[in-house]
Amino acid sequence: MSWLRGLRCQECGASYPADALFVCAECLGPLEAYYDEHARNAHVSHKTIAQGPRTLWRYHDFLPSQYTPRVDLSDGWTPLLHARNLGRALGLNNLYLKNDTVNPTFSFKDRVVAVAAAKALEFDLPALACASTGNLAGAVAAHAARAGLPAYVFIPADLEPAKILSAAIYGATVVAVQGDYDQANRLATEAAEEYGWGFVNINLRPYYAEGSKTLAYEVAEQLGWRAPDAVIAPVASGALYTKINRGFEELYAAQLIAGPLPKMIGAQAAGCAPIAHAFAQRTREITPVQARSIAKSLAIGNPADGSYAIDVARKSEGGIFSVPERAVAEGMALLARTEGIFGETAVGVTISVLKKLADARAFDPDEIVVAYLTGNGLKTSQALEPLAHQRIDTKPNLEFFQEQFEPKVYAVA
Repeated sequence: MSWLRGLRCQECGASYPADALFVCAECLGPLEAYYDEHARNAHVSHKTIAQGPRTLWRYHDFLPSQYTPRVDLSDGWTPLLHARNLGRALGLNNLYLKNDTVNPTFSFKDRVVAVAAAKALEFDLPALACASTGNLAGAVAAHAARAGLPAYVFIPADLEPAKILSAAIYGATVVAVQGDYDQANRLATEAAEEYGWGFVNINLRPYYAEGSKTLAYEVAEQLGWRAPDAVIAPVASGALYTKINRGFEELYAAQLIAGPLPKMIGAQAAGCAPIAHAFAQRTREITPVQARSIAKSLAIGNPADGSYAIDVARKSEGGIFSVPERAVAEGMALLARTEGIFGETAVGVTISVLKKLADARAFDPDEIVVAYLTGNGLKTSQALEPLAHQRIDTKPNLEFFQEQFEPKVYAVA
């Protein structure tokens, strides 16, 4: 059963039925899902969760959508890896990586889209759609194909080619907008009103955002039902960051984990860091910026959940920080050469902010720290071109090869 009771305005608290709504009619504030938490918490337990599938749907009691096999691509339940090599390099003994690069379309967006797509079927909407900086487009296209729905994805025209292909291959109609993400999102909002499609991050956004909570649920369960001391995640709109925090709060309220809850750390790149800037200025008012970042999946200059992300950072005694654009590729390379994981530019931002804080001794060496890896690097490989290692061209014989490069010689047992 679903414990969902409706939608509620985050600003004024006005309540609405569980429909395809996203803006409060009273104050224009954003809407979010709310539940019968008392009844749910009395029902849910470690045992009921363990009886579920090894996908995000094992946490259906905390989600706003009913499970349906029509959208099930086995999203979620991704590995939590003890990063011993990277941890050693950063002086962190208990560093873990939540590896969402291995989701069905290779990013965490599969989680949120699975929940939103299930809700679109409940509402009997005619199509699935989104405005996207890349990863979301692929996830929407794949889940629409699974559900037998047409898909429409609105993207900035200068998006990475691999991300455009990863949406088109599933049969989605790609709408390339001459402008940045915020302009693509405005056009998508107009299309949502005109055509009545299910835009996962517009009229389905209250349900869509709830999928990110599963990143907290899984980490807690994979750690033996405890919260880490700190987590670090990339920040674009702020929804992922705030919903991870909400996930830990819900587990605590249901007595599935004990306190304390983790410090929440957010990561942005300097080319689009309006939330990090507001945090540094000690204000919750976000000043929109023109996005100019190599981390296109984080390039939202007017983040919808920015002020709420600031609230979470302060309440959790964490923070939201930025790194220079040049550090993005460096973070990607550091992760790859230490742990053998190829993460996208958003991952590079996360790892670089983690390194920045570790270098500043912001963590106790024995704290449990979890870094969220949200997308696969093959979608943004061009970001690494400046770091490409020198290639060795050789004739097919050992002597010529040795003239070009003197390899290290190891004893053979």
